[in-house]
Amino acid sequence: MDTIYAVASGLQRAGVTIIRVSGPAALLTYKNLTHRPVPPPRTAVFGSFRVPVADATDKNSGRGAPKTGAILDRGMVLFFETPSSFTGEDVIEYHLHGGMAVVKGFLEALSHMPECRLAAPGEFTRRAFENGKMDLTAAEAVADLINAETEAQRTQALEQLNGTLARFYENWAENLKKILAHQEADIEFPDEDMPAKVSEKLRPEIETLIKEIKHHLDDKRRGERLRSGALIAILGAPNAGKSSLLNALAQRDVAIVSEEAGTTRDIIEAHLDLGGYPVILADTAGLRETASKVEAEGINRARKLAGEADIRVVLFDGTAPAPDKDTLEVMDDEAIVVFTKSDLTKERDRHIAGKKTIWLSSTTGGGIDKLLAALTEKVSTLFAPRQGPSLTRERHRLALEETVKALERSLSATLPELAAEDLRLALRSLGAVTGTVHVEDLLDRIFKDFCIGK
Repeated sequence: MDTIYAVASGLQRAGVTIIRVSGPAALLTYKNLTHRPVPPPRTAVFGSFRVPVADATDKNSGRGAPKTGAILDRGMVLFFETPSSFTGEDVIEYHLHGGMAVVKGFLEALSHMPECRLAAPGEFTRRAFENGKMDLTAAEAVADLINAETEAQRTQALEQLNGTLARFYENWAENLKKILAHQEADIEFPDEDMPAKVSEKLRPEIETLIKEIKHHLDDKRRGERLRSGALIAILGAPNAGKSSLLNALAQRDVAIVSEEAGTTRDIIEAHLDLGGYPVILADTAGLRETASKVEAEGINRARKLAGEADIRVVLFDGTAPAPDKDTLEVMDDEAIVVFTKSDLTKERDRHIAGKKTIWLSSTTGGGIDKLLAALTEKVSTLFAPRQGPSLTRERHRLALEETVKALERSLSATLPELAAEDLRLALRSLGAVTGTVHVEDLLDRIFKDFCIGK
């Protein structure tokens, strides 16, 4: 097996950069770079790193290039001995100064060593999975933890990394294995002293398992939403103040603001942290009848987004004589109703269908705090804790749906052999979530989104 290496701390200038090396030749890289004995496992050692003899090539002998034996840097080294490492292999971590020239020179030195190559995206975590250091849900949680931007995302990723989701599924898998064992025993040993009508005795257990999995699936995609962010659509007529509100909430100029109607013709997004939860604010085209094909397409996209949004913020121009009818059509019972331009009018007693309204001004900032409080309350309700861990990926959902279908088929099977086959298919689908069955076809898709060095 090749020895892999990569920058594990991100490719940017920093005070310290960590280069991770994993595989059978990891210790050889240390010897080549330092000519010192290997340090004890998990003990930090400080020293110099030099260009190895193997690097005595023409490319390193030009003007400005380090010569063999020249010092590359001085820094710390940590050795993690197999199997007590992240990947389960011998791992060396080099803690260097974070200048780009230092990192480039060090990676160049590693590239000339035998059996060493640059790691592919996610390859360190993939090796950890393949060496039994973690299941697939924990491997996915590593990526989620790296990408976490809010407290709620961090908490969910850590729970999954600690095995909460895996243990949930493993309990179902154990129950399913017992059910399958009894079903197959009835087939293999029909003449033995087995309880009569084994299949009928297993029915309540299968039905209970189906009920539990369906309840788990019925989570309104909480975990998936938490990973990507709740979608909040800002809807209203042209010049109702949608773009100004987006900029005020994002606290930066995300959208173009103009007195000319119809300047926003596509969906413009901004990502925010609301009360520790991730949200995506989407500014949309103004709702109205138009002869412009481009603007009409933008309006169609706005209406489509209104149907997909988790929360709708419906804006009405507070200076207009009456609420806009096109905007009234996209309202729902859960929409947050906002009257804008409160700094330009003294009339603040208008309501729509008895709904509570918020008056604000994006120019002065008045009322923005009330809108943020209302949005935070809505988002908190959307992400309210539920019993048991949440699904975090579409592949989990699809695998569990296949599990349910197979279990339901087993209940209507006309022969014990057919019921057993459906139970095996259910177990295989359930095992695909954690990787306890053959999942080679899943691995490339799962790990391709990782960054280099993780």
